[in-house]
Amino acid sequence: MSSAGIRLTEWTSCGGCAAKWGAAPLAGLLRDLAGAPAAGLLVGLAPFDDAAVLRLADDLALVSTTDFFPPLVDDPSDFGAIAAANACSDVFAMGGRVVVALNIAAFPEHLPPEAIADILGAARDTVAEAGGIVAGGHTIRSEEPIFGLAVQGLVHPDRILTKGGARSGDVLVLSKPIGTGIVLAGHDDPAKAAAVARMRALNKAASEVLVAAGPDVHAVTDVTGFGLAGHAWEMAERSGARFVLDTAAVPVYDGALAAAEAGVRTGGDARNRMHLASHVISSAPAALDALCHDPQTSGGLLAAVDASLVPDLAAAGFVPIGDVDGGPAAVELR
Repeated sequence: MSSAGIRLTEWTSCGGCAAKWGAAPLAGLLRDLAGAPAAGLLVGLAPFDDAAVLRLADDLALVSTTDFFPPLVDDPSDFGAIAAANACSDVFAMGGRVVVALNIAAFPEHLPPEAIADILGAARDTVAEAGGIVAGGHTIRSEEPIFGLAVQGLVHPDRILTKGGARSGDVLVLSKPIGTGIVLAGHDDPAKAAAVARMRALNKAASEVLVAAGPDVHAVTDVTGFGLAGHAWEMAERSGARFVLDTAAVPVYDGALAAAEAGVRTGGDARNRMHLASHVISSAPAALDALCHDPQTSGGLLAAVDASLVPDLAAAGFVPIGDVDGGPAAVELR
């Protein structure tokens, strides 16, 4: 049977990374949970990063992450592929390679089984493209569909990419456009299709380029639910630096700017702004400011790199979008 005609967004009230908890209450919880450092834990909750990293041997560490959310698109195959690409992205943001994943699923009992099969099949294929295998998982009943994966990867302990480490004089580069939340909330079907295609795409190649560039890559994260401004703030805070973003240089999805200028926003916009109120200074045009606060799903990699790397990274698809200045930590949108 086919899942054609099923519209997953009719089964849920909030989808994608816009469904994330706000950053402010989440940060407080993580501080309380951090506890004492554990032996071999190279990256954990104090401070938290895109994934946890545990040393297994002198030359090998485990990268562990999980990510799941309600549907943000109608097509089950698109949903499964985007969820998988988004979950794998945290491993790539840490400089790791994906090896194994477990499904995390919650579905209404009356959701057609062919839709579930398409979700799981697309996720399996995406993880395989990432270099790993789906080896199991867990499924429960739920009033709304929710899907994602727990992903495990491997990295050399001396080559971990983290959010901290940006230096004054670095250039900020971004590997994917922004605007997924605003585009999907708008009414431009061709723009939605183009954004979905890019959300299905892995950050594997972008990560491999950064890893190959070596120690001149100073800080990396992936851009998801807290928006470009929010994830830039996390990097700036960890680095004790001021990130200055040229919003006119930031790549945006087709239709995103027009939708933002028309006033399209998602629920995550207000939560992101509330958290960033004392950290982000903006003189950017209102629409570009909104796109920088827009929650992203399966967004690109944001990196702070030595200026000497920019030509090669630009040739690999990264776009220079700003610079790093000395502290105190802040994000400036111009």
